[in-house]
Amino acid sequence: MKNKSLLLAVAISATLLAGCKNGVNGNLIASSGMSAYKAATLSDADVKALSNNACKQMDSENQLAGSKSKYTKRLSKIAKALGNNIDGTPVSYKVYMTSDINAWAMANGCVRVYSGLMDLMTDNEIEGVLGHELGHVSLGHSRKAMQTAYATLAARDAISATSGVAAQLSQSQLGDLAEGVINSAFSRSQESDADDFSFDLLKKRGINTQGLVTAFDKFATMDAGHAKSLMDSHPASADRAQHMRDRIAEDKK
Repeated sequence: MKNKSLLLAVAISATLLAGCKNGVNGNLIASSGMSAYKAATLSDADVKALSNNACKQMDSENQLAGSKSKYTKRLSKIAKALGNNIDGTPVSYKVYMTSDINAWAMANGCVRVYSGLMDLMTDNEIEGVLGHELGHVSLGHSRKAMQTAYATLAARDAISATSGVAAQLSQSQLGDLAEGVINSAFSRSQESDADDFSFDLLKKRGINTQGLVTAFDKFATMDAGHAKSLMDSHPASADRAQHMRDRIAEDKK
């Protein structure tokens, strides 16, 4: 499958999921005559429509775990613990059958987990990871990632940023759009904010927050095999694990 990005820019390959930071290629936009401002201010309805179609395209390109799969059963339990709604947006959880280690969410509540990640993590750790992904949605990071991915695609393919934008895209373009969102590299502050969102969500839902610590510990072990230059734009997994330990300790005071 095309997408080889790794989760959470948690640094596994310097992605949370890698690539350039959320930014638009100005030269492309200028050459296409498209307004960067217009692309960056797509309506909520357009962002939702683009996310719906991009998610459907990704589902069509990947093998989904069946209803009786052990992965689906595990995810159903995890989803019940986390909740099926984020700030009024229904959340749709599904598993992709692939050895890649990843999970992502789009602004429309589309949450996808890879079986490779589930093989690596306990249920509690997956809860922490998905809480982080839901944080990107709630905090508006996923919306911005979609705006950026669409602006870049529109500039490249000379697509106008007008109403009904989702209907203009071919399946190939939707695939490129989805990968643009999934491969978005969030900033250090966005990653840290999503970490704290996950901690707060787990605490609110009565879920053990220790899963965040052990998840980041596992990612830290994997980080050790990657060049430091890949990690420069993201918080180190070991530091993120320690931050979670500090928050747990603070709660016990």
